[in-house]
Amino acid sequence: MKFRKTNPRFGYLVVLIVLCLGVAGISSMVTIPAVQGWYKDLAHPSFTPPDAVFGPVWTALYIMMTVAAWRAWGRDQYQWDSSCIRLFLIQLVLNFAWSFLFFKFHLIGVAAVEIVVLEIAIIVTTVAFLMRDKIAGMLMVPYLLWVGFASALNIGFWSLN
Repeated sequence: MKFRKTNPRFGYLVVLIVLCLGVAGISSMVTIPAVQGWYKDLAHPSFTPPDAVFGPVWTALYIMMTVAAWRAWGRDQYQWDSSCIRLFLIQLVLNFAWSFLFFKFHLIGVAAVEIVVLEIAIIVTTVAFLMRDKIAGMLMVPYLLWVGFASALNIGFWSLN
């Protein structure tokens, strides 16, 4: 009996799925208790969406980010010295840190500065992805726009509280 070898590209996708969903999961473990406690007592900007919007939006964004990173990284033959994967990991760490700054430590002003840095990192990552794979770059655009909106929300929370 002959066994077919698994496509190595699939393994890199699995690594990215585990990484991105791990970030999403840990971030939500920090966020959910704060939303039900500290966050609800804050003055909210008038354009704050209902809490129920955030989970589905972030889930979709993490899936799109994962596919985008996989496609762009694949153009570099999944080499760890790829600028695409390094830029992606930098912005992912910044994404992860924001939840702790805002929801865990209640550092709204520091989180506002950090999210602007995150937005810049996403822009740089999106441009790098676009240069390697148009679809990968386009998959990052909703994330870029959402974090732009989240930046405005964060700054709004900071100014009101």
